[in-house]
Amino acid sequence: MLAQQGPTNMNMTHYMELLANNQPWNLLLFMAIPIVLAETIAVTELYLLYTRNYHGPARALNRVCSILVGFYFAGVFVYLLTTAVVPITADNAWRGIADIVAVGFYLLGVVPLVGLALVDLNIIGKNRDAHGKMGIHASFVAIFLIVGHIAMIFGMMDPAVLGGGIAGNVHHH
Repeated sequence: MLAQQGPTNMNMTHYMELLANNQPWNLLLFMAIPIVLAETIAVTELYLLYTRNYHGPARALNRVCSILVGFYFAGVFVYLLTTAVVPITADNAWRGIADIVAVGFYLLGVVPLVGLALVDLNIIGKNRDAHGKMGIHASFVAIFLIVGHIAMIFGMMDPAVLGGGIAGNVHHH
């Protein structure tokens, strides 16, 4: 059976729990805002690399979104590290490897997103021409797509699939 009817009592990773709680605010703050900005960057990046027109409205939008998402996600990173990761770790409340991978890769998104901002603030790649900077920029976009999708895949997984479960029910022998 491909589709199950009715509610499921599936365990959730902390990633999914975060997005499911406090609707719609957590979904907007932790998923929609960073993803809409990142996807705007990705789409404009394709246009910019194809046309090599690094001046104009597409580049301006790309630059603004890159700087915004870098600073925004740095704030998300600090917030979740202090309010979620540290307490979950201190309480030994991880729900298995899927939970750790989901949260870890979500937070790892800070590296490429801050990298995008640093390129557009001329801190990284300052000695490169516009096309060279866009190459670095595109690399950060690719890295974000990879870590973001790993986070999503493991985040949507029932942690029991990889031997995890609800916090407090996970026993290591």
